[in-house]
Amino acid sequence: MGRIAIGFTVVLLVAITGVLGAQDLNWEDMSRGNSDAQAILVNQLDNKIVFVGIPGNVLKSEDGGKSWRSVLAIRSGARNINALAGSVNHNTVYAATDNGLYCSNNLGNRWERIFRGKNSLENQCTAIINTATVVFVGTKAGLFISRDNGRSWSKESGEINNNAILNIDFISKKDSIIYLAAVNGIFKSLDGGRSWARIFFSLSRESKEAEVSSEEIDNSNESSDIRFVKAGNNNLNLVYFSSTKGVYESMDQGNSWKKLSEYGLLNRDVKVLCLEDDSQILALSQLGVFFYTDERWEEISFGLAAGKLNYSTLDNNGNIYVTGEKGVFKANLKESLNFTRNNFLEGYLKDEPKIRDVQEAAIKYAEVSPEKISQWRRKAAKKALLPHVSIGLDRNSTDLWHWEGGSTTKTDDDILRRGKDSIDWDVSLSWDLSELIWNSDQTSIDVRSKLMVELRDDILDQVNKLYYERLRVKFELDNLAIEDRNKRFNKQLKLEELTASLDSLTAGYYTEQLRKLSQV
Repeated sequence: MGRIAIGFTVVLLVAITGVLGAQDLNWEDMSRGNSDAQAILVNQLDNKIVFVGIPGNVLKSEDGGKSWRSVLAIRSGARNINALAGSVNHNTVYAATDNGLYCSNNLGNRWERIFRGKNSLENQCTAIINTATVVFVGTKAGLFISRDNGRSWSKESGEINNNAILNIDFISKKDSIIYLAAVNGIFKSLDGGRSWARIFFSLSRESKEAEVSSEEIDNSNESSDIRFVKAGNNNLNLVYFSSTKGVYESMDQGNSWKKLSEYGLLNRDVKVLCLEDDSQILALSQLGVFFYTDERWEEISFGLAAGKLNYSTLDNNGNIYVTGEKGVFKANLKESLNFTRNNFLEGYLKDEPKIRDVQEAAIKYAEVSPEKISQWRRKAAKKALLPHVSIGLDRNSTDLWHWEGGSTTKTDDDILRRGKDSIDWDVSLSWDLSELIWNSDQTSIDVRSKLMVELRDDILDQVNKLYYERLRVKFELDNLAIEDRNKRFNKQLKLEELTASLDSLTAGYYTEQLRKLSQV
């Protein structure tokens, strides 16, 4: 079982060859009047053949989106088209719908329903893949497998059981390695789906399963933090999964996970992952497209007017296709390869204090510097070299003195008299040399160190989000039309709010640096 090693809005992860920077792409509207586009599939042998799912219909284009015709109509019952998938030979097309699984063996010209569940949940097909030997269909009530091209089906039991399936993926060069995302976790099969091992537990579902029986658990997507799983194309050990908390990466087939940075990603709730290459990542959020570089996300969807985004895919010519409320849109990623991140951000970053300087100012103001703990540890280690000093002081009034004068004529002679008081004092020094090996104060420092690290991380997280959000608002403000007074006012107000928030975390350092930079 894999666990997180470090501590949706729809998101698509894609690898792109070359250097891609944050810039506007030239988005082409392929909708031709069709709205509320859901799933999409591009034929990899002929990119002009595109299938798109809209409620109640699967549309096909044979001219790259210049025209569309309906090739599958669902006239009764639930009508959502949840997923479209092809096969190894690229002639077979599958449509996973709320009314069962449909298949066409001649590129969508003729369809038949090859799977229908026993109840409404089993009938809602949510995911589909066809390896060289097996067809897998995920439903709202579990996973079904066919080893005879859909003529007969068996339901997977075990830990997957009746949990809703979110998506399925496999290593294209080794179809025996299959990954599955369900609402109760991420699963892996190394034997073509005959057995499954859970490699990541859904954190939200794990707590619920401990409290109630499996029959009482909500099997909907909303009850889980898991969203999507995607295997690497060329690296057999690489796998990604997305969740409501961001995107995670594993380099050992899911035995351990590392969370990718979320800087610049406006919403951590990531639903869809897709890879063309294993080296670089692109993200599709519900309201934008983002590229992952230098451990941060950068938006490249300015100018994309698709409303709420639903899904995306790539073809083998570097084109990205996006479906959304307002239809289907296409852009060529290669157009932005000569526009690097540094060129794009240079105009905005040159008038801003460096993020590292802002972080250090926030750390200094909050007094949560790592050096503070180091100083405590050094001083605690030297404590054993200093002695414990003890001083004693006592008054002695018991001494009596007698003077023998030898005369009988002097007064007060031969009389026993009390003498002067005497003061006793002492100083003692002691060392506990065992403290050279272990000092009990270290335990207290460890606790304080943990709390300080958590506080510092929270502060830095706030600073980073505010800093990059401010840059984004500056860009949006610069690109607003002059006559759009209302939006301009709101953006300017947001900019001032973010500046004030950064000032509150840095004791006014941010505004002071802006003033100095403006005078240069």
